[in-house]
Amino acid sequence: MDSVTQDELAVTLPAQLDQKAAQELAETLLAARGRAVRLDGAAVQRLGGQSLQVLLAGARAWAEDGLGFVIAPCSAEFTAGLALLGAAERFVCVPEGAA
Repeated sequence: MDSVTQDELAVTLPAQLDQKAAQELAETLLAARGRAVRLDGAAVQRLGGQSLQVLLAGARAWAEDGLGFVIAPCSAEFTAGLALLGAAERFVCVPEGAA
C-alpha cells in the first residue's frame, strides 16, 4: 500500500521484486517525480536485476533533483540481494527493527 503526504511518497515494495514489479515500480517512481520517496523493503524476499536497475535509476534521479530516496526498513533478503548483485554500497538500507 502506498501512502502520500504533500512532500513524500511512501511505497511498500512487494515480496518479489521481479520483472513485473520493476515495471510497476518504474511507473510509480515516474509519477512521484518531484517529491521525496521512502521505500519500505521489509517484505522483500527476492531482488531481481530489472528491479535493481529501476532502483539505481531512481536513486540517481532523486539525487540529481536534491530529494530524498530512502529504503527503510530493509529485509535481510533485500540486503543480501543488493550484495549479491554488487549494489550494497549504493544504498543505505535500514534493517527491520532498527530505530
